[in-house]
Amino acid sequence: MPKEAHTNRLIDETSPYLLQHAHNPVDWYPWGTEAFEQAKRTGKPILLSIGYSACHWCHVMAHESFEDETIAQIMNTHFVNIKVDREERPDLDQVYQNAVQCFIKRGGGWPLTMFMSAEKVPFHGGTYFPPEDRYQLPGFPKILLALSEAYQSRPEDITRAIVGVQNALRRVKGDRSKNEIDGSLLQTATERLKKVFDVAHGGFGTAPKFPSTPVLTLFLHEYQKRGQSHFLKMVTHSLKKMAYGGVYDQVGGGFHRYSVDEAWQVPHFEKMLYDNAQLARLYFSTYQATQDIFFRNIGIEILEYVLREMTDEKGAFYAAQDADSEGGEGSYYTWSPEEIGAILDKDTAQIVCQYLEITPSGNFEGKTIPHCEISVAELADEIGASVLAVTEVLRSAKAKLYAEREKRTKPLRDEKVLTSWNSLMIGAFISGYLVTRDRRYLDAALASADFILKSLYIDGRLRHSFKDGLAKFDAYLDDLALFADALLDLYETGAGAKYLAVAQALLDDLLERFWDAEKDGFFFTSHDHEVLIDRMRPCFDHSIPSGNAVAAKVLQRLFYFTGEKRYFERAEKTLLSFAQEMDANPFALGTFIVAADFYLRPPKEIHVIGDATGSETEALLSKIHQVFFPNKLISFNKIPETRYWMTEKPEVDLKGDTAPVSVYICHKFTCSPLLTEWNAIERVLFAISSTS
Repeated sequence: MPKEAHTNRLIDETSPYLLQHAHNPVDWYPWGTEAFEQAKRTGKPILLSIGYSACHWCHVMAHESFEDETIAQIMNTHFVNIKVDREERPDLDQVYQNAVQCFIKRGGGWPLTMFMSAEKVPFHGGTYFPPEDRYQLPGFPKILLALSEAYQSRPEDITRAIVGVQNALRRVKGDRSKNEIDGSLLQTATERLKKVFDVAHGGFGTAPKFPSTPVLTLFLHEYQKRGQSHFLKMVTHSLKKMAYGGVYDQVGGGFHRYSVDEAWQVPHFEKMLYDNAQLARLYFSTYQATQDIFFRNIGIEILEYVLREMTDEKGAFYAAQDADSEGGEGSYYTWSPEEIGAILDKDTAQIVCQYLEITPSGNFEGKTIPHCEISVAELADEIGASVLAVTEVLRSAKAKLYAEREKRTKPLRDEKVLTSWNSLMIGAFISGYLVTRDRRYLDAALASADFILKSLYIDGRLRHSFKDGLAKFDAYLDDLALFADALLDLYETGAGAKYLAVAQALLDDLLERFWDAEKDGFFFTSHDHEVLIDRMRPCFDHSIPSGNAVAAKVLQRLFYFTGEKRYFERAEKTLLSFAQEMDANPFALGTFIVAADFYLRPPKEIHVIGDATGSETEALLSKIHQVFFPNKLISFNKIPETRYWMTEKPEVDLKGDTAPVSVYICHKFTCSPLLTEWNAIERVLFAISSTS
C-alpha cells in the first residue's frame, strides 16, 4: 500500500505535529479514552510517543521507523500506539519525562518513547531508537518484540518495573519547605553559579549549550544589588558570544534553540518562541544595565524577526519554526562564498564573507553557518573604514541575503498559539517598548493579549492552545501564571485597568483550582483535570520559567497593586515551600530566586499622577526605563492608599491640563513627597535602590 493511502486517527487533530503523523502506516491514536479501552480489551501494552513539530530527532525517528511498513506492522500487531504533542500536553510530557529517568541515565528528551500498561504506568522507556542497532542503542524492532514478549509472558517482571516507577515518582515528592528565606540567597546562589561559568565562551557547561537565561538574569540582579562588575561582565560576555555565534540567525534575526558545540557556532536549528521571548527581554535588561546599544539592537532584531515571521494577522504569536527544510537540517541557514558572490558585488561580498566567516571549507556539511569572530568596529579597523560605513554595508547586504534566502524552501512553521508562550512574548514586546518607546511593540503586545482574551478565555476559563479556530485544553499553571504576569506588564504601561482586573481573576482561579493545601505552592494541573499517574508540583525552570516561581512573583505584584494580603501570603507560602530547593539547586531555580529577591527586596512603587499618554509622562517614563531597576512597579493616577505612610498627601487634580506630571515613590509602605523634577525623582529612586 503506498504511503499516501494511509490515514489514521490523527487526521482529525489540529496539532501540526500530530498531523505530520496522520499518514503514517502506524495505527496511531491520540491520547484519550479510546486508546486505553482498546489496550484493556486486547491485552496489549501501550506505546506512547511524545514529540513536537520542530524537533529534528522526532523527524528522524518518524522517517526511519514510523513511515516504515515493516516496523509499523510490528507496532500495530503488538501495541496500542499513542502519539502526543508535548506542546499541547505539557502535563503528560512532564510526568513521563520524570518516569523515563528510571530507565535511562542520560536524561530525557524528544522523541520520548514510553511503554506502558493500560493504566498509563510505564514499564520501560527511552528517547530516540534507531531502526537497527546503532549509536550503542538497540534497534527499535528488537525493542518492540522483546518488550511485547515480556509483557505477555513475564507479567511479574512488568509488575516489578511498574512498582519501581511508582515508588520513584513518590520519592521525588519529599518536603522541601523552610521557615524563612535566607536573606543572602541571591548572593550565595550567584557566587556558586559563577564557579561553573564558561570564561572562554560564556554561558555554562560544555556541549550541548543552552542560553540559561534565568541564571544570567540572576547575575544582573546581583550586579544591580551589590554593584560587583564581574557579574555584569559574565552576562555581557555571554550575550555577545551568543549574538556573534551561529546560534543567532545573523541574516534574519532570532535565536535557534541551542548550540551543539560549546562556542555557540553550530546550532540545533529550530527556532522556538519561548527562547526568543526570554532572550529579547534579557538583552533589553542588559542594555539598561550597560547603556551599550549593541544589546538594545539585538533585542530589536529579535522582535522584528517575530513580527515578520512568527505573528499571525490577528496578532497571536506562532509556536516554532522547524530545524529541517527541504535540503535537510539547517540547509535553509547555510551559505557558500559562491552564493554570497552571486548576490553581492565583489567588494561587499568580500566584507560579508570576512565578517560572517563564510569560507570555502565551511563549518557545517560543506557550507557555513554565518557567525562572527570579530566585532563591526574591529572589522572596520581591519579594512580601514568607518564603523558607520561598515555598519551600513552589512545592513544592506544582510537585507539582500535575507531576500534571496526567502526564495529557498522555508522550514515548517508550527502555527498553533500557546497561551504560556504568547505570554512570554507579550512581556518581551513590552520590554522592547519600555526601552525603545516604539509604539509598534506595545501594539504587538496588546494584540496578542487581546487575542488570548477573545479566543482562549472562554466563560471565565483560560485555555492552553489554539489552532484552526479551536481553543483546546484547560489552562495549566504556566498559562495562568504567565498570562497574569503579562497582563500586569501591560497594566504598568498605562494600557488600562481592565488588564489588572483580568489578571486578578486569573490568579483567583489559580488559587482556587491549583493550590496544594497540604504542601503549599501550585500543582501543574487543576483539581478537576484528568487524573494521571502523578500530579506534578514543578519548581524547576525548563524551556520556560517555572510556573510556581512566576506565580510567586506575580502574586506579590498583585498584592502591591490591590492591597489584598491573601495574595502576598500565598506568594510567601509558595516561596517557603521551595526554599530548600532554591538553596540546593540554584541553577535550575533561577526564576524562583528572582521571585525571592522581589520578596526580600520589596519593589519601588512609582505612582504616576497625570495623563498616562501625555508627552510629559512619556518623557518621564522614557528616563525611568533606560535604567535597570528589576524590582519596581508603576501605576497611573492612583494616589497611594491608607496602608502607606506619606510625608505629605496634598489634593491632586488628576484632570488638570496644566498640572505637571508628578510621582510618589513608595517603598516598604513609606512614600516620598510628591515629586515633579527628574533630578529629584532620580535621587529618590537611587537612594531607595542603594538601601534595598
